[in-house]
Amino acid sequence: MALARRLLSYRPVRFLLVGGINTVFGYAIFAALVLLGSDSALALLIATIAGVIFNYFTTGRLVFRSRRRGLFPAFVGAYAISYAFNLGLLRLLEGAGVQTLLAQALCLPPTVAVSYLLMKSLVFRNRSAS
Repeated sequence: MALARRLLSYRPVRFLLVGGINTVFGYAIFAALVLLGSDSALALLIATIAGVIFNYFTTGRLVFRSRRRGLFPAFVGAYAISYAFNLGLLRLLEGAGVQTLLAQALCLPPTVAVSYLLMKSLVFRNRSAS
């Protein structure tokens, strides 16, 4: 129990836990849309929009311990950058012949890292390092 509490005191750990839930949610939407015949860029856009709405409060409150209102535009901007980064990687992998669902799974780790850095530096930058 003490180890779990200690681990949760680190922002990157909280980000990975909360982000993991959001990633499963977003990837499920992406995969469902691709399997239903959607273009991967449209599927990624819809999954990203759903992820923004789903993740706004949990990221702010649980990861960055912020209850400040008015951060939604910056949050959306950070997600827009993450989306563009993710889409670029996805198109690169698809162009190299990697199957779409596998390509998106491979895009997740670097996109998560970019997202964390954007949230930390652009959206919740005035918060302590807790």
